[in-house]
Amino acid sequence: MIKLPDTIKWVITDFDGIMTDNCAYIDADGRISRRVNFKDVMGMSILKKNGYHIAVISGETNSAIELLSKKFDIQEIHQGIRKKIDVLKSIIDKYSLTQDEYVYIGDDINDVDSLNYAKYKITVPGAVEKVKAVEGIQVTNAKSGEGAFREVADALVK
Repeated sequence: MIKLPDTIKWVITDFDGIMTDNCAYIDADGRISRRVNFKDVMGMSILKKNGYHIAVISGETNSAIELLSKKFDIQEIHQGIRKKIDVLKSIIDKYSLTQDEYVYIGDDINDVDSLNYAKYKITVPGAVEKVKAVEGIQVTNAKSGEGAFREVADALVK
């Protein structure tokens, strides 16, 4: 069971491997698509309707992020980011966030610095071992792309 304090205002998350099943589907024309679970989409809706802010920091660039950012008016979308910690710190500075006001969700090695920096940190069961070894990290019961993001939303909106 994910436990987060009432002080959280922002959910800052990776996308692939959290909101998706961590797979890229490539068609015969070379187009890449991803599978997104509607439980996780509803998690975004629940957070927004309850006054939470969402930021996405993704190592990849994809149209699913753009679509969801427009649908839910997500003000912080960062794609194609290799050094996520710099973007995380810029969001924290821009909105004058304290360590008690955000949670970071990530699953792979490019999230480790951000997870180590955050006071509240969450990953998924299929995360790489280096992420699971981050001190103080919580692991969702749901797998990536199968309601993990929704689990975080439900932990915040009781």
